[in-house]
Amino acid sequence: MVMEGDADFAIATEEIDDYPELSKLPCYQWNRSVVVPDGHPLLDLGRPLRIADIAQYPLVTYEFAFTGQSQIARGFIRAGSPPPHVALSAVDTDVIKTYVRLGLGVGLIASMVFVPEEDSGLHLIDAEHLFEPSTTQIALRQDSYLRGFAYDFIQLFEPTLTRERISQILYAPINEDFSI
Repeated sequence: MVMEGDADFAIATEEIDDYPELSKLPCYQWNRSVVVPDGHPLLDLGRPLRIADIAQYPLVTYEFAFTGQSQIARGFIRAGSPPPHVALSAVDTDVIKTYVRLGLGVGLIASMVFVPEEDSGLHLIDAEHLFEPSTTQIALRQDSYLRGFAYDFIQLFEPTLTRERISQILYAPINEDFSI
């Protein structure tokens, strides 16, 4: 929608990398954890989680997790593991957590979306050491003209992205190097 001009900007993570023609405003980094139900064997490992541990179980994760060059796919490749059996994929973390509660697999989710008070019956296992962090970005067309409310929204979403910082990123002069 951004490419066609139907939206002023998009907020996304890995999918944005497929569009080099978009300008990107980096917002924040995040990583992943495994979520399992009460009593799951992964809770009793007694050591840091490994890719091989995850690969033993059906996986429930985001639908983009194993497309192209995702950090999750690279984590499995780096560990020398074949791709896991993805039982189900979803675009919403609450759906992933519901599937895990139903016993359909272990979940691989963004660590920051686990809320112990709301996620009773589930446990989070750190997996940040297994995967590269992802960066959530705001993507805009390179010919974008942002109106005041767009700047305001972006700064509410990521306070370090002031109007001045956004202008520096979007409208910085191109330095071309013609040396041979």
